[in-house]
Amino acid sequence: MKKTLLIFACVIASLPLHAQTTYVPTAENLAEREAFQDAKFGIFLHWGLYAMLATGEWTMTNNNINYQEYQKLAGGFYPNSFDANEWAKAIKDAGAGYICFTSRHHEGFSMWNTQQSNYNIVKATPFGRDVVGELAKACADNDLRLHLYYSLVDWWREDAPRGRTGLGTGRDAEKEDYPAYFQFMKNQLTELLTNYGKIGCIWFDGYWDQDQNPSFEWNMKGLYDHIHSIQPACLVANNHHISPLEGEDFQLFERDLPGENNAGLSGQEISRLPLETCETMNGMWGYKITDQRYKSGKTLIHYLVGAAGRGANLLMNIGPQPDGRLPQTALDRLKEMGQWLRKYGESIYGTRAGEVSPRPWGVTTRKGNKLYVHVLSLEDDALFVPVTAKVKSSICLNTNEKVKVTNVPGGIVISGLKQIPEEWDRIVVLEL
Repeated sequence: MKKTLLIFACVIASLPLHAQTTYVPTAENLAEREAFQDAKFGIFLHWGLYAMLATGEWTMTNNNINYQEYQKLAGGFYPNSFDANEWAKAIKDAGAGYICFTSRHHEGFSMWNTQQSNYNIVKATPFGRDVVGELAKACADNDLRLHLYYSLVDWWREDAPRGRTGLGTGRDAEKEDYPAYFQFMKNQLTELLTNYGKIGCIWFDGYWDQDQNPSFEWNMKGLYDHIHSIQPACLVANNHHISPLEGEDFQLFERDLPGENNAGLSGQEISRLPLETCETMNGMWGYKITDQRYKSGKTLIHYLVGAAGRGANLLMNIGPQPDGRLPQTALDRLKEMGQWLRKYGESIYGTRAGEVSPRPWGVTTRKGNKLYVHVLSLEDDALFVPVTAKVKSSICLNTNEKVKVTNVPGGIVISGLKQIPEEWDRIVVLEL
């Protein structure tokens, strides 16, 4: 194995200089970045064989399940209630602009009819339907962009590189062969980018699995260039928990808003690329039957607003059930978010972070000459905001009533806020 890795590294190092050119995004790609930022809200869907065990998506490695035993789950996977159009409608009604779906998670099971392996939803299960294909059609029918999560880690394939996870799944380490696995990934990505129409993004995960092997080289540029050669507008992102690599089109943050690091995964510097933060609606990414710790509608809206005020999208995760349905509590939360966004979406969609940085009381978003002051927490009746531009008008978006604004040194004071939070988010619109 060491010999094959050395050969692979030598091949990469010996590539001609023109093959190592700096990434220059196309005009179509830059337009897609803008559309992505305008959308502001997406839904993450973690779904695979692990849903059948109902203990989360990391069960295979957490319990050191032998890969040959784990694959037997496929023989019983029959999500008879799966309806891609029902998923898409519920997500569209929630106000989301895109879906990010796990085409292949760390367990190694492909959720489309890949020709690279029989270990997939069509060939290995009695269900026999191409989930990615049905989702692609449902997204197109409901005007949603489709983003595809793709894991670099594979706890099932024998040729996949060994990192710090999946070491107890019974695979023969002598069969590790990264050049072969790299070609397998390229072939799968080709399928996803040629068989399912326009793909908004390839969302990588698992780069961190080799963080204890500093000499290992994923050759992400090879994958990124391959993606952009097939669909130049397709965005590339990587949940690697470090600063962006060349060829990436937006920056990811996991379980934290940009600038925060409460979960210990987001200490990286914020780049000038578009931003996205992902978070779970309850406690897990994949379905876990005992996890009913669903965040309240208010908390979810505060995540969304907090992300927008930091110039980021929110990718909110749901783990579908083994029968193919979205959990009822998740559907209830989606409905609440949709109701809020239908009223106040103008302060979120198409905005960028406002010039007033995040404060303990809330955030600001900006669109054109309008600054939206999102007051999420305040015990007083008045609020100082460091805005020095002339305020032409000021109204409360919640009530459509005029709001009193007084000029003071260094900014303005907004009065008459009436003991925030009376609502989830009291929004004052300042026309500048």
